[in-house]
Amino acid sequence: MLLIMGMNVRHQEHLPKTGPAVIVANHNSHLDTFAVMTLFGMERLHLVRPVAAADYFLATRLRAWFSTRVLGIIALERQVRGHRRHPLQPISDALDLGQIVLLFPEGTRGEPEKREPFQQGIAHLAKRHPDVPIVPIFMRGMGKALPRGEGLLVPFICDLFIGKSVRWTGDKPEFMCRLDNAFDELEAEARTPELVEE
Repeated sequence: MLLIMGMNVRHQEHLPKTGPAVIVANHNSHLDTFAVMTLFGMERLHLVRPVAAADYFLATRLRAWFSTRVLGIIALERQVRGHRRHPLQPISDALDLGQIVLLFPEGTRGEPEKREPFQQGIAHLAKRHPDVPIVPIFMRGMGKALPRGEGLLVPFICDLFIGKSVRWTGDKPEFMCRLDNAFDELEAEARTPELVEE
């Protein structure tokens, strides 16, 4: 990510030094996970646990091995009917162990460089862990470097904007609004004249 792609990281001081913590980021590319994990360096990489859909990332033996052994994903079932366990419990387990969970609240990779509305799962998670900081990261350029459905990587400088942490407010609509506002501010910063491409 650092050598081939090139990454500009802004406000790295907002990145959590230790867990438990939740990183929430917009999602345009398979590169998104690698980009965020790169921010933590080798000394803290073992703490970072990306959340991913079990039906995709565990679909084949090779993909499952890479996802669990290399990336260390928390595999979530998208279909929860008939399950006795709470669907967010695997994430709660990771937070209880002091890990840093990486979550993409849009739920899936969207159109390149377009942010989709967040799903409500992040609010339920925040309610379960009101003292855990939730750190927003807005990424720009990943969707151009490796868009959804493409297999060829195009070297493209990517920008990551790390915001101040948000915590559970006691009210789901208020929390979602606060989180959305945090991303709006980061996206607005990304669009300032000196940061917009010619």
